[in-house]
Amino acid sequence: MKRLFAALATAAAMLAYQPAFAQEGPVKIALIHGMSGSPLEAFTKQTHTGFEMGLEYATHGTMEIKGRKIEIIKKDSQFKPDIARALLAEAYGDDGALLAVGDTSSGVALAMLPVAAEFQKILVVEPAVADSLTGKDSNRYVFKTSRNSSMDMQAQALSLKPDKDLYVATLAEDYAFGKDGIAAFKKALEGTGATVVTEEYVPQKTTDYTATVERLFNALKDKPGRKVVLIYVAGSGDPMGALVSADPARYGIEISTGGNILPVLKTYKRVPGMEGAIYYYYELPKNPVNDWLVAEHQKRFNAPPDFFTAGGMAAALAIAKALETAPDWETETLIKTMEGMSWETPKGTMTFRPEDHQAMQSMYHFKIKVDDAVEWAIPELVREIKPEEMNIPIGRNNQQ
Repeated sequence: MKRLFAALATAAAMLAYQPAFAQEGPVKIALIHGMSGSPLEAFTKQTHTGFEMGLEYATHGTMEIKGRKIEIIKKDSQFKPDIARALLAEAYGDDGALLAVGDTSSGVALAMLPVAAEFQKILVVEPAVADSLTGKDSNRYVFKTSRNSSMDMQAQALSLKPDKDLYVATLAEDYAFGKDGIAAFKKALEGTGATVVTEEYVPQKTTDYTATVERLFNALKDKPGRKVVLIYVAGSGDPMGALVSADPARYGIEISTGGNILPVLKTYKRVPGMEGAIYYYYELPKNPVNDWLVAEHQKRFNAPPDFFTAGGMAAALAIAKALETAPDWETETLIKTMEGMSWETPKGTMTFRPEDHQAMQSMYHFKIKVDDAVEWAIPELVREIKPEEMNIPIGRNNQQ
């Protein structure tokens, strides 16, 4: 009898120390993104579609991890920092979310970072881009699956093949995304001999670029070498249209910009042969995850996946990998699991850099091809730019 009681006590003790994954309710993941109030709403919609498809792919359609159903909670930040902060606190607190994903706007996402630290819960940043999201004002609870401004701009610089004969005038929006991007571009040009002759920053939602274009042309037109206007704008009017309409070729000025979503790529038909760098275009990566995404998205929506669909899927696959791998779902355990973690995405392998939790990933050098049979301009692959080719600054050091 004593042996029986001892055995039962031992079994009970062992059960007490095992993660009760199957005995608990659903695991809640909050998606906090702007869904109203900005042209960037389209980015959010794609991110959510990709996230849901990513969880489906990772769980083989069960939407369960370790016996627990996944419950997605969607909240609209309205692209307002104060609302985003309140919603994230609500998600972590009242809703009991294990972790959260957000935001679409870099400025809004920056406001969310302290809330993750306050609640000591993980925030996965997707699809916001700014370098500062993993910078000195960030914290160890933040992981970033989206690319950052330095990746955009180092890849963009490589695509321009910079040397002492290159002169660039930049056009960006006057907030975190634009400012971080241009700072990263200037950093990427250091040591190449290329010169940034002027920087123009416009308010978000700008529609009239007349005066801005005139200043850009005046800064470049008398330069002796190759002259390029670099556009780094997300959601404000049609800066490319304004530049093309002003006939930059009369001054020997070229236009360059990064890739974008398919509706915006339609406007790139005005610049055949333009070269730049892109985060994702559905025909560029060759791997099983992307093959599945492209086929399934085409089947369900009668269209290929777009720029931010791939990003949403990458975030979901990172979270699923962490939850599958971690021995328990305590925040500290998840942080240790995710630091240095590699996982497969539509873009291939990504890895969370341990120092600042930025996901290291490839970019793609493209050249625009116009095909009348295709609705948008095609960013044809020049070459894949691997993570190790880019010297991405470490934003903060979690190891110190």
